[in-house]
Amino acid sequence: MSTPSEYVPPKVWTWEQESGGTFASINRPIAGATHDKELPVGKHPLQLYSLATPNGQKVTIMLEELLALGITEAEYDAWLIRIGEGDQFSSGFVDVNPNSKIPALFDTTADQRVFESGAILMYLAEKFDSAFLPTDLKARTECLNWVFWLQGSAPYFGGGFGHFYAYAPEKFEYPINRFAMEAKRQLDVLDRHLADHEYLAGSDYTIADMLTWPWYGRTVRGESYDAGEFLSVHEYENVIRWEKQISARKAVQRGVMVNRTHGPLEGQLRERHDASDFETKTQDKIEAGA
Repeated sequence: MSTPSEYVPPKVWTWEQESGGTFASINRPIAGATHDKELPVGKHPLQLYSLATPNGQKVTIMLEELLALGITEAEYDAWLIRIGEGDQFSSGFVDVNPNSKIPALFDTTADQRVFESGAILMYLAEKFDSAFLPTDLKARTECLNWVFWLQGSAPYFGGGFGHFYAYAPEKFEYPINRFAMEAKRQLDVLDRHLADHEYLAGSDYTIADMLTWPWYGRTVRGESYDAGEFLSVHEYENVIRWEKQISARKAVQRGVMVNRTHGPLEGQLRERHDASDFETKTQDKIEAGA
């Protein structure tokens, strides 16, 4: 292992605003709003404020899956939150999520805010008669095992491996090795489990799959941090099988388009306010008509 430059932590840490890295401009050691701005509110009961990161895609996939079941009460307005421009630090957004992270949901029928992606999917499942969340105690517990596994594991993958491999201003061998080892361990956990389970909670597709697929499914497709070869994702054949099964779902295909600002223009639906928007308001059509 190469020798890192010596760093001696000071007795008291102080914030250096220009700390470098892709997301340096949006990271800070304090909470609260930086500016006053109300959030828009559309015509549907469910108001989603998000961006199509893996965490954001969890919620739009769930909403589209609910609509695919014919649950019309799950209709929603999806508003784009541009985290690179600091939208998440507006007073309106902080009122919905004091943690200033996407996604955030407001249910106007219940006057209820919901933040943290896992909490949002559990809220929606319970609101709509345990959709995609088993009611049997044993099956429900197995589903929640994987829900909380994901919520605890993904920060190490994204904030750990993803940050040091793709976003840090310099490449450092120790943290990349440390978090690559953890990323591969997590993939191996999934691969071993999926060897004899169709979905994470067993034979049924649940919120556990919706939460996990945007992180680890996209990884075995080689789409996360351009690290497919580095992590030898071809080794995880059971995760690849599971990923293909989920990505073939029409609701998943729609869900990943919502609040998306990257990739092919025909795959970007930056705001969604009606089911017809997928046909008429993708970014390629908007720019063609400009």
